[in-house]
Amino acid sequence: MSALARLLFGRRARLRWIHLILGGALAMPYVLVGSVVIGPATGSKDVFGSFPLQLASFGVGLPLAAVTSLFPLTRPLESAAVRWLCGVDADRLALTPARTRGEKGRTAAWFTLHLGFGGIIAGMSLALPPFAVVLIVLPVVAGLRGGRLGLPEVFDHSWVLALAPVAGVASLVALAGCAAGCGALLARWAPPLLGPTPRERLAAAEARAADLAVRNRLARELHDSVGHALSAVTLQAGAARRVLDSDPEFVREALAAIEDTTRRTVGELDAVLGVLREGDAPGPAPAPTLAADLDGLLRRTRAGGQRVSAIVDADPEALPPLLSREAYRIVQEGLSNALKHAGGRAAVELRIAVTGGDLEITVENPVDGPAPSRAGGGHGLRGIADRARLLGGTATAGPTPTRTWRLHARLPMTGPV
Repeated sequence: MSALARLLFGRRARLRWIHLILGGALAMPYVLVGSVVIGPATGSKDVFGSFPLQLASFGVGLPLAAVTSLFPLTRPLESAAVRWLCGVDADRLALTPARTRGEKGRTAAWFTLHLGFGGIIAGMSLALPPFAVVLIVLPVVAGLRGGRLGLPEVFDHSWVLALAPVAGVASLVALAGCAAGCGALLARWAPPLLGPTPRERLAAAEARAADLAVRNRLARELHDSVGHALSAVTLQAGAARRVLDSDPEFVREALAAIEDTTRRTVGELDAVLGVLREGDAPGPAPAPTLAADLDGLLRRTRAGGQRVSAIVDADPEALPPLLSREAYRIVQEGLSNALKHAGGRAAVELRIAVTGGDLEITVENPVDGPAPSRAGGGHGLRGIADRARLLGGTATAGPTPTRTWRLHARLPMTGPV
C-alpha cells in the first residue's frame, strides 16, 4: 500500500505532475488561437461554454504547437525541464539545439505530447478536485440542511449520498493515477525523442576520450617529473647530510643539484598546470627531451651519490621530437625506480641503442629493498607501458635470475603503425 502511495503521491510523482501542469499552461495560448478558428467555423459565440468545442480548439492548437517547437532552443529548454522534473538522467538527454530535420521532428513530437498530456491533466486538475470536495462533503451538508440541495434526483436516495464521499475520493485517486501514468510515459519517451542522436553520442564519446587522454598524459607528466625530482632530491639531501663535515665540496655539488632539480621541476609543473586550467596555454617551459636533457638528468642523479653508468649507442639529435620526449620520460622513470629500490650506492646501468629500426632503452639495477611485484605494479611503470604503447612499442619490467631489476622498452623509430 505504501508503495502505491509513493507511486501516486511521492516526490517524483509530484514533480512530474508539475511538469504536466506546465505543459497545460504552455498549451493555453494555442487553445486560444484554436478557439478563434473553431468559433467562426461552427458559428458559435461562446466556444468555452461547450466542452466539445473546447476539445476541438485544443485539437487545432496542438499542430500549431508542433510548428512553433521548431524554434532551436525548444529542445534544450524541454530537456532541462525533463531532467529536473521527470527524473531523467542528463546523459540521456540532448542539451544542444536541434539542427537536423530528424532532430527537429522528434522535438516537435515531444512538444506536442507534452502539451497534449499536460493540457488534459491540467484540465482535470482544475475540474476534478472541486467536484470531489463537493461529493465528499455532500452527506454532511444534506444532513444539516435537512433536505435536497437542488441536486439531480439520483441524490434523493440515501445510499447514493452515502457513496458520494467514496466517489469523491476515488476521483482524486483517479486523477493522481492519470497524472502518474502520463508522467511516467513522458519520462520513458523523453530519451528517444529528446536524447542525443548517434552522431551526437559519438561526438560526446570522442570528446570524453580526448579529455581522458589529456588527463592521463598530464598525470604521467606530473608523476614522472615530480616523482623523479622528489626521489632525486631526497637522495641528494641524504648524501649531503652524511658527508656534511668531511666532504664540503660534495655537499656543494649536491646542493647545486638540488637547486637545479627543483628549478626545472617547478618549470615543468607550471607548464602542466597551465594545461589543466581551462583556456590557459601550456607554460613557457619546454618538455625535456633525450637530446637536450639526458646529460643533465645523469648529472643530477649522480650528484646524490648514485653510481650510474650510461651507454648511449644512438644519436639523440636524430630522434623524432615525440620519440625523444617520451624516451626521456622513460629513462627518468627508470632511474627514479632505481633510486627508490636499489639503494643510494647501488650501481645502475643505462643502455640506449638503436636496433633494427627500434630505439631500445634498458635500465638495470640490483634489488636492495621492496620492488613492484609485476610490470604494471606501480604508477610509474604503468606510465612507461602507456608511453610505449602510444608509440607503438612495448615495455617490460621485472626481476631477473641474477637478482637485478630490469626495465626494457622498445620504441619504433617511425612511430605507431
